[in-house]
Amino acid sequence: RLCWYSETPFILHEIEVTATSRHYVDRLFDPDPQNVLQGVIDMKNAVIGNNKQKANLIVLGAVPRLLYLLQQSSSSLELRTECAVVLGSLAMGTENNIKSLVDCHIIPALLQGLLCSDLIFIEACLRCLRTIFISPVTPVQLLYTDPTVIPHIMSLLSRSQHTQEYITQIFAHCCKVAHTSHIVIMFFLAYENAQVSMTLVNVLVDGEQLSQVFARMMQRDKPIEMQLTAAKCLTYMCRAGAIRTDDNCIILKTLPCLVRMCSKERLLEERVEGAETLAFLMEPDIELQRIASVTDHLVSMLADYFKYPSSVSAITDIKRLDHDLKHAHELRQAAFKLYASLGSNDEDIRKKPILESGVIELLCSLTQSDSPALRVNGIWALMNMAFQADQKVKVEIVRALGTEQLFRLLSDPDTNVLMKTLGLLRNLLSTRPHIDQIMSSHGKQIMQAVTLILEGEHSIEVKEQTLCILANIADGNTAKELIMTNDDMPQKIKYYMGHSNVKLQLAATFCISNLIWNEEDGSQERQDKLREMGFVDILHKLTQASDPSLCDR
Repeated sequence: RLCWYSETPFILHEIEVTATSRHYVDRLFDPDPQNVLQGVIDMKNAVIGNNKQKANLIVLGAVPRLLYLLQQSSSSLELRTECAVVLGSLAMGTENNIKSLVDCHIIPALLQGLLCSDLIFIEACLRCLRTIFISPVTPVQLLYTDPTVIPHIMSLLSRSQHTQEYITQIFAHCCKVAHTSHIVIMFFLAYENAQVSMTLVNVLVDGEQLSQVFARMMQRDKPIEMQLTAAKCLTYMCRAGAIRTDDNCIILKTLPCLVRMCSKERLLEERVEGAETLAFLMEPDIELQRIASVTDHLVSMLADYFKYPSSVSAITDIKRLDHDLKHAHELRQAAFKLYASLGSNDEDIRKKPILESGVIELLCSLTQSDSPALRVNGIWALMNMAFQADQKVKVEIVRALGTEQLFRLLSDPDTNVLMKTLGLLRNLLSTRPHIDQIMSSHGKQIMQAVTLILEGEHSIEVKEQTLCILANIADGNTAKELIMTNDDMPQKIKYYMGHSNVKLQLAATFCISNLIWNEEDGSQERQDKLREMGFVDILHKLTQASDPSLCDR
């Protein structure tokens, strides 16, 4: 009897709790929406801190009904939000609770809920997702099933402090347990995103920083895909400001790994990805550019990008040749990006991509391609190389390109090619000794080309660039005489000073400014000649111009 009495309260209590739980579930099916809402609110209050109640509700089938109500567009926002809150509370119970929720497909339902515009409902869904994903029993790959999910979650980061908190906690945990395939998502998240990058860099995996985990993944004995993916992760974290450019994991691990990916032993896709990622890594940092330029013959490796596919690959592997022929353009594009990044800040490095690798000849040959895209890229790269380059480099460019090809490009039907060629010519004709040297050798042809463009039917941008070239010529010590001894050229400058477009007026006025500079030899004679041609009257008119820059000039 004592035993029976001692057990009776326990049995009665169990029956009482189950009956109460049944009552909560039954109310979810009430035909009156207001009663359903009140039932969900009561359920929320009942499960707080009560794991037994949570387990009972799950067993009695509350989860599928809550998910149904959460996903119905006919449900009020308040009801949908309260359902998300209750589901989040159920997720805070045992690991078995999490498994039951996941088995009921709660994750897709909550992710779908994030498409709603209501912030409070979004926060409730994210809070529940955070609770589910920080559990060790949740398969993190469920976050990556739909490729549109991650970009959308990223767009929610700035909605509120709560969305930032929940999203970064989800990402941080997914990093800790991520497999190699999931790291692809991680470097996507870190791309130019300082907030996510700072979260990732502070994540500890078994007591070790995530950056060190990535560094180990770049060891030579690891699969190439793993090495490259880890290098991209660290690159994006570095560019986002989460890792310093002088950190050992960047200088000693990431940069050398990416240089290895540029080797001709790697597959074409790996070489393209390696070169583009390396270009992005060192784009703003001159020290990384210097290190890369002397690492594993990178400059000569890039020259091979333009020679691919080689005759050797044609003999040994026909399938690889066929594949590479289709994607050779991507290889060249990647090399262009890396050359531009390597030589963007340091003149010594620029002379080393240029003079030692033989790339000038390769780029000049591309300007003769039937493909407008290749002509544009070839001349664009030459234009960048000529920027603030020394005379030796400029002379080499002019020699390799040849005056005939240069002036052929100045009559190219593709406007982009023409603009980049004018840009090249403008960079070649900078600093007085360079201007005078080039104009002494090619002045007649250059002045002829300038005349043809100024007289032709070209866009404002093309003519502005041409007038800027003329202004550079006017800045030379001896080169300016090629303008003054050509009666037709000052008349053209005069015409464009009176043009209706302010950009052309400014560029033409700049030509005159360089021609009449008082401190230079022969300035008085040039001023007298231009005065006789009526330039003083035009300048007086321009002082009344509505554009302040033109008026000042």
